[in-house]
Amino acid sequence: MTRFFRLLAFLPLTAVALGTAFAPAAQAPADRITTEQLMNRLSNTIESLKTLRCNVRAQERLITGKYQSAQTSMKMTFNPQRIYLKNIKGVEVLWVAGQNDGDAWVYPNSFPYVTLSLDPNGSIMRRNQHHSALDAGFGTISDLIHGSSQRHDHSFERSFRYVGDSIILGRPCYVLRSNYPQFRYVPYKTVAGDTPARIADKFGCGEYRVMERNGISPGSAIAVGQTLQVPNGYGRRTIVCIDQKLMLPVIVDVHDDKGLFEKFEFSDIIANQPIPLAEFSKDYPAYKL
Repeated sequence: MTRFFRLLAFLPLTAVALGTAFAPAAQAPADRITTEQLMNRLSNTIESLKTLRCNVRAQERLITGKYQSAQTSMKMTFNPQRIYLKNIKGVEVLWVAGQNDGDAWVYPNSFPYVTLSLDPNGSIMRRNQHHSALDAGFGTISDLIHGSSQRHDHSFERSFRYVGDSIILGRPCYVLRSNYPQFRYVPYKTVAGDTPARIADKFGCGEYRVMERNGISPGSAIAVGQTLQVPNGYGRRTIVCIDQKLMLPVIVDVHDDKGLFEKFEFSDIIANQPIPLAEFSKDYPAYKL
């Protein structure tokens, strides 16, 4: 059942692989948007989102080296946060801030066909998952390019460059690229209060890699003074394609020292249009929850 909890969506940049129309980026004209302007506009747009509907496709590398793919429809509100996800297998996830003791309602669409209450950051929902259900949307991408106040080294974020424009699925897009050849795993000695998420925030490396490399389960206690191997950035090569009209990501492609780490494609994006509160109710007639 847990293999169906696919929450973010990734798609290769190559048209041959999954049919995406991705034209090579042209050289950026001198009078066009600058890297700093593009990154700021992208972050501001993400941070100003009130509601979001979209479809996502995902490809994520597992510890085994194999890849899992998924297609998911999502809708959400921000402040307060409400999230509804349904993947191509019929698995449904609903999480609403302040409800169900912080757990998500999950309908597995498999025997025994009953709705479960599960911790979105617990071992069941996070098994083989790069991202939590609570990360659905674009917040992780904003953190990726602008970093966290907890990071001591911002060289990864500063490696992004606007490299030109491209046409993706018929839509003009800006292309941001990060080349970070110094990507590597470095030793880190844990301190009181450390969790995989907090360590990832310090290094900007992604929580899944911290757990993967060190055999740590989601939510498990980390002993003080333990030496872990932690990436010094999110990826060795990262590409973010941004819809020029929506100013939101449509493709994110991340490679590390092992090759492809994860890929997203966002499509049918509808931002800041009201979503009836009834659609975030466990009793909504269109759901099996």
